[in-house]
Amino acid sequence: MFSVLPRAAGSALRQTRLLFARTEPRMALQLRCAASATLRLLEDCLEVSYGGTPMRFNYVWLRDHCRSASSYNSATHQRSLDTGSIELTLRPESSAVEDGQLVLTWPGGHVSKFSLSWLAENSYEGRKTVMEQPCVLWNANIYQNACISAAKWDKFMSCDSELKKFLQNYLWYGIAFVDDVPATVEATEEVIRRVSLIRETIYGRMWSFTSDFSRGDTAYSQLALDRHTDTSYFQEPCGIQVFHCLRHEGTGGKTLLVDGFYAAEKLRQHFPENFELLCRVPIRHEYIENTENHQNHMMGIGPVLNVYPWNNELYMIRYNNYDRSVMNTIPHDTIRRWYVAHRELTTELRRPENELWVKLTPGKVIFIDNWRVLHGRESFTGLRQLCGCYLTRDDVLSAARRFGLQA
Repeated sequence: MFSVLPRAAGSALRQTRLLFARTEPRMALQLRCAASATLRLLEDCLEVSYGGTPMRFNYVWLRDHCRSASSYNSATHQRSLDTGSIELTLRPESSAVEDGQLVLTWPGGHVSKFSLSWLAENSYEGRKTVMEQPCVLWNANIYQNACISAAKWDKFMSCDSELKKFLQNYLWYGIAFVDDVPATVEATEEVIRRVSLIRETIYGRMWSFTSDFSRGDTAYSQLALDRHTDTSYFQEPCGIQVFHCLRHEGTGGKTLLVDGFYAAEKLRQHFPENFELLCRVPIRHEYIENTENHQNHMMGIGPVLNVYPWNNELYMIRYNNYDRSVMNTIPHDTIRRWYVAHRELTTELRRPENELWVKLTPGKVIFIDNWRVLHGRESFTGLRQLCGCYLTRDDVLSAARRFGLQA
C-alpha cells in the first residue's frame, strides 16, 4: 500500500479540513504490541489497558471472536462457532497476558488467545479513530494542482502496477481516468472488465446512447444537466459510473464533476446541525419510465448523507434533484429545517470553485465514484455518442484490497 501521498496531493491535502487518514493511526495500533498490558475483569466486560488506551471487550464478544481451530476456520476465514450457543452470562475463569497475547480460559476448559495488536486494531476504541476509506477532499483548484496522471490504455491492460496506481487514485479522489482507449464499445468494455464486474441494470449491461430520447430520462437529450448522483432511486445506488465519449460532432457537452464529500464536510464544519439532519432524515427518490420499449418504476429511500455510526465518517451522498420524489417521509415540524439544510448543501455544491469541468473526448474513459462525486454536463449541439455502464462497488473495492490498498 502507498504510505504517503504524492507531493502535490500532500500539499493539496493540507488545504482541506480532512481527510487523508494515512496509515499512521493503523500503524499506531499495531505498534502497541511493544507496550505492556494490564487487565481488569469487570462485571460485563474485560478492560485491557494497552499502550495507554483502555479498551473494553464484552465477554460474549471475546468468545464469539475466538480464533481457535474449533471456533474459526482459518482456511475459509469463516466462523465455525455457533454464536447462538454461547451463554450470554459467560465469563472467563482466568485471564493472563503471555508473550504479547491475551489468554482466556473459559468454563469447560476452552482456551482463547488474542494478540494484543489484533485486539487494539479491532476494539471499538481503535476503530472509531481509524478511517474506513482514506481520501483526499478536493475542489477544482486542489484537484488540478495535484497533477494526477491518467493511466495509459496499453500499460493499464497489461501491467498490474498501473492498475494499482489507477485504483489508488480512484480511492483517493473518487475519479480516475484511462487515456488512449480505442473509441469502441468493445474496447471500453475490456478496460472496464480489467477493473471490475459490470452491474446490469434496467439500462442494460453496457450501454451506448445519443440524444435521441430513447429512454425516459433527460440524460438522453442535449440539455444541460445539473450536478447529481445516479440511480438515487435504487435501494442501493450503483457504486461506480463509467463514461466514454465515442464521438461528438458539435459544440459544448463538457462534463461537470463535484466532490460531494468536500461540500458535505464544509457543511459539517459550518452548520453541523444541518449536516446531522441530512444524515438522519430519509427521503424518497423515484424513476418512472413508460415508453414503448421500457416500463419501469424504481424507488429508493434513504437520507441525503450517510455516515458510519462508530466514527461519523461520510461514506455516501445521495443527491439528485431530478429524481427526488414527493416529500412525504418528513413531519411538518422538520420539513422547513430540512429545506434549510438542503439549501446549505446545495450552495456548497454549486460554488464555482468546487466545479471541475472536463471535456470527454474519444479515447478518454472516466470512472466516477457515484457514492461520492456528483456529475453533470453543459448543453451541447450535434451528434454526441457515449458508452458506459455501472460497476458493482464491492468488486472494485475487492480489487483494490487484493493490491493491499485500504478500501
